[in-house]
Amino acid sequence: MATARAAKGDNSNLTLPPEKLESIYTTMRRIRAFEERTADLFQEGLVKGTAHSYIGEEAIASAVGEILRDDDYMASNHRGHGHCIAKGAKLDRMMAELMGRDTGYCHGLGGSMHIADLNLNILGANGIVGAAMPLSCGTALAAKLRGTDQVVVAFFGDGGSNQGIFHESMNLASVWKLPVLFICENNQYALSTSYKRTTSAAQISDRAIGYQVPGITIDGNDATEVYNVVEEAVARARAGEGPTLIEALTYRWGQHSLRANLNDPRPEKEVEAWIARDPMKLIEKALVDTKTVTRKRITAIGKEIEAEVESAVQYGKDSPEPSVGMMEAAVYSPHATYTEPGPASDRELSFPEALNEALSQEMARDDSVFVMGEDVGETGGIFTVTKGLIDQFGEERVRDTPISEATFVGCGVGAAIAGMRPVVEIQIFDFIALTMDMLVNQAAKFRYMLGGEPTVPLVVRGPQGGGIRMAAQHSQSLEAWFTHVPGLVVVAPSTPYDAKGLLVAAIRDNNPVIFLETKLSYVGAGGPVPKELYAIPIGKADVKREGTDVTVVATMAMVPRALTAATQLEREGISVEVVDPRTLRPLDEETILDSVRKTNRLVIVHEAWTNGGFGAEVSAMVVEKAFDYLDAPIQRVGARNVPMPYNDGLEVEVIPSVERIANTIRDLV
Repeated sequence: MATARAAKGDNSNLTLPPEKLESIYTTMRRIRAFEERTADLFQEGLVKGTAHSYIGEEAIASAVGEILRDDDYMASNHRGHGHCIAKGAKLDRMMAELMGRDTGYCHGLGGSMHIADLNLNILGANGIVGAAMPLSCGTALAAKLRGTDQVVVAFFGDGGSNQGIFHESMNLASVWKLPVLFICENNQYALSTSYKRTTSAAQISDRAIGYQVPGITIDGNDATEVYNVVEEAVARARAGEGPTLIEALTYRWGQHSLRANLNDPRPEKEVEAWIARDPMKLIEKALVDTKTVTRKRITAIGKEIEAEVESAVQYGKDSPEPSVGMMEAAVYSPHATYTEPGPASDRELSFPEALNEALSQEMARDDSVFVMGEDVGETGGIFTVTKGLIDQFGEERVRDTPISEATFVGCGVGAAIAGMRPVVEIQIFDFIALTMDMLVNQAAKFRYMLGGEPTVPLVVRGPQGGGIRMAAQHSQSLEAWFTHVPGLVVVAPSTPYDAKGLLVAAIRDNNPVIFLETKLSYVGAGGPVPKELYAIPIGKADVKREGTDVTVVATMAMVPRALTAATQLEREGISVEVVDPRTLRPLDEETILDSVRKTNRLVIVHEAWTNGGFGAEVSAMVVEKAFDYLDAPIQRVGARNVPMPYNDGLEVEVIPSVERIANTIRDLV
């Protein structure tokens, strides 16, 4: 499939109806006036931090916005003011956001680089280069699963085409024939480096051929050429023919950002040549020369927009500052409450079987739930957690993905933003490191950056930890990474009963959930699990065993070992209370504190490394809130401070054993 280039002279401003040309021109004027006023306000100190001007590139967003329907989606980048305006965003709320005011689209929490309005299906400007692409794939997948003909436009710059997620997203969109347009606004430079010095392809659109996707390079300063090419690509997407890569050649007039604190290496003659091809002047001249619009009307449009912008500025100035209470409430969507049935049952399931049943029952209950990951379909996952689901629900809802974790997790984030409830499997949880931007910068922050209004009902689940001789890169316990991040929920079940009920609750939750399973739990003993569908409240610990002499807070695979140690110590007259947090974030502090106030001693056990582990957070919390109740120092039992070895004898030495737990308790009491 060859890459095309629009030929010079193929398009002129006469090829569109007069009302469309005037509408596009008006949008371009609105964007230009907004950006010019924003630059003034930045110098005045009313717009703080930074902002990235769209001046010089207005024809692209304006033409695209003219084509898209209200229910189509648009995802932007850090230079996103023009995109938002072209999709219909109100200037007053945009200006208030740039001033950090409560009446802004994001209530002052997002600012210039994150401005968005989901009511207009604007998925957000984004401060991470290229992030719009996997998010757009997810939103396009949501449209496909629902059977709509919505399309999604992902804007990115020339620098974004060198990100791995560009290639992964192009491949995923092509394989799944997603209705997404990848529009590269090639403004010739990254922050200050020419794309010609950093990009191997002569044109970015040349890369489309590798993914069997149509690719075309166009004049991004010619609004009509943009319109005609994008209109055709949108029609292809609506017809189910998949994605298109469009490279729009353009130029930003100013430096990378309004801070303008760096040397600008661009040649003066080059800048002057591009400014001479001002896209707004080009369309304005054509409108007047052909008598499509009179000079009087041009002047009137300018005055109307000037008044609109000044009204927006005043609105921003008059708007209140956001409150601390609003800010803190914006992080999480409230968790639902449930009454759990308890584990009493004459039926036993293994840990993977309990997870499988949760997925099956919840997918049957809610059509918005789907599963994706590597080998989750016919194979059923390498630990059989998704076994048989493809037979029940089909390959549309049980989707095998390419081995591209960053993009299929980002795809999950985008689908969740669009209202689906994806469950994404990470085959081995060490691979989660490849997805950290999508989890930490996108999923965790999306609701917050947009002022606490959207929801991101995403579950990312998979096995962590050691115990089955998979060595250093397949055996880590990484929960502390995620408990550190506001916006993420971290769930850590230890029994089949908890696994089923908590996975159901995680799927129904409106926040991104990291659902941690362990390989030791997979191969461990089964347990009683009620057959009926049930949910366990997120953030509620469980006292697995009551005692009076010492509290043991144990997580995941360490809970059975702590219980075994408690049984052994009971014969020695030591009464051990075992508390399983079940959820690490939010943490049920009161259940832990109540237990410590009763026993006056605390041991914390987890499979992860002791240094910097989750136990340190529990220890600090108890010292801060129940120090006077402690009769002895808090003890932590965790993995030795080494990567996981392959040798089976050494692996046993690394992971906390029943003997180590029991000896620590003996020494404490």
